[in-house]
Amino acid sequence: MSRVVVFDEFGGPDVMHVVDEPVAEPAAGEVRVRIEAFAVNPLDQMMRSGASPAPVPLPHARLGVEGTGVIDALGPGITGLKAGDPVILVAIPDANVRGSYAEHTTVPASRVIARPAGLAITEAAAVWVAYSTAYGALVEKAGMRPGDHVLITAASGGVGRAAMQIANQVGAVPIAVTRHTAKADDLLAAGAAAVIATDHMDVAEAVRRHTGGAGADIILDLVMGPGQQDLLKGARPGGTLVAAGFLDLRPTPFPTSPLRIFRYQSFEHTLDGVAVKRMAAFLNAGVRLGALRPAIGKVFSLDDIVEAHRHLEKGLHDGKKIVVTA
Repeated sequence: MSRVVVFDEFGGPDVMHVVDEPVAEPAAGEVRVRIEAFAVNPLDQMMRSGASPAPVPLPHARLGVEGTGVIDALGPGITGLKAGDPVILVAIPDANVRGSYAEHTTVPASRVIARPAGLAITEAAAVWVAYSTAYGALVEKAGMRPGDHVLITAASGGVGRAAMQIANQVGAVPIAVTRHTAKADDLLAAGAAAVIATDHMDVAEAVRRHTGGAGADIILDLVMGPGQQDLLKGARPGGTLVAAGFLDLRPTPFPTSPLRIFRYQSFEHTLDGVAVKRMAAFLNAGVRLGALRPAIGKVFSLDDIVEAHRHLEKGLHDGKKIVVTA
């Protein structure tokens, strides 16, 4: 039997419970992964509470879009993988059916990559969603280049921290945006070349100061909402805006600045096998060089999954990833 986290109704963390289920056999083209750890993400919270933009059929829905573990069974037709291989799950678009909040899950073989050497299990559990989102938005979409000034909102969050590290690895210049001056030192230590705290700074003026008057080449907006207009005033003409967030649910006015504008969602590239190979190569290089490393907050056990979600909802993780060991 395998322990699995499920929920039968939408609501707070208490709707989740752990059940025992038979261990599924992988179908043709699939592998079964014995999960060692998984990360808790805002999307999981949205699915559990009923706020997910995609429908979540009830009852007995599962959760979890990322994790790491070891392959323990292969379906027919699998080549290039074997039992015992440590892997990272790179895409679980049907998380309500085969999510990573479990001791085992089955996924298509194309949905796993080799776990980079040098990452602890807790780090490997929490690396993919943040880094693939930041990489996809900045490199695949915006075409980030060395020397680009990159303005990053919600910089203290998981994706924001990943974006700063990825910008540094490419040779770009990450400028972190935060609402709180008190977070400046932490963001500088996390890789920001400069920090703009909106509780006492004018964004556009600060961007011009940090870019020699040129403006930001790329804006990665992980917040959205009406505050985006302040960011756009700091962009250089012909720059790029990548809208990749949903933290501010208020309407976002349509940009009228002369910019390239992209809307980005992570599954856009994590379901593309060719793009995943590029992402995996970049991740491996960054881990090997010591440039990419997720910030881990509190670690919970599977039995404490309700407490893990309460920790997320209270904002106690301070932008660091919450990990659950299975």
